[in-house]
Amino acid sequence: MLLAYHTEGKVEAGCDEAGRGCLAGPVVAAAVILPPDFYHPLLNDSKKLSEKQRNLLRTVIEKEALHWAVGQVEAAEIDQINILKASFVGMHCALEQLPISPEAILVDGNRFLPYQNIPYHCVVKGDGKYASIAAASILAKTWRDERMEQLHSEFPAYNWSKNKGYPTAEHRKAIAAYGPSPWHRLSFQLLPEERQLKLPFEDPFPLITSGKN
Repeated sequence: MLLAYHTEGKVEAGCDEAGRGCLAGPVVAAAVILPPDFYHPLLNDSKKLSEKQRNLLRTVIEKEALHWAVGQVEAAEIDQINILKASFVGMHCALEQLPISPEAILVDGNRFLPYQNIPYHCVVKGDGKYASIAAASILAKTWRDERMEQLHSEFPAYNWSKNKGYPTAEHRKAIAAYGPSPWHRLSFQLLPEERQLKLPFEDPFPLITSGKN
């Protein structure tokens, strides 16, 4: 059973990200503040859930969380600042969108950049230990998947609706055939030799999306 809090009585925001290992698309992060008594039998690390379960839980979390927000960092910025920093920037963007400042932050992983002098706790595999981090992992994953499905409509050759930008053999084969798109992370090792694919594109999503129940 997931833990409801790290420190009893404090307002804690769980944070997690999705898409660090991808070759294309943004890294997406979420921050979630859950009610102290929140419980759902399916809630867990997003990687341990089916797509159907994640989408169901996304609806529940967005409705029942006290506050939640999603931030994303695009490929061009990832290339400029590196993927680790981009993950932290995404989390900071999500935290900035919360209508209240949490008293503590719970972060999945072993590193974090301090945010506004708020105490934070890094928890390795925290998305399988704390409910708020698990909820953040689900929002980050589902929002990112939705984004990649939208981008797939612009660049169907890469089959992002299926691989979501991860380095599958099919994805790399498409890069070899067509070159990288404007959404690929050029600082990543896409292929030994690569050529830029110059096509017009328009971002159908805003940089940051937030929500409050």
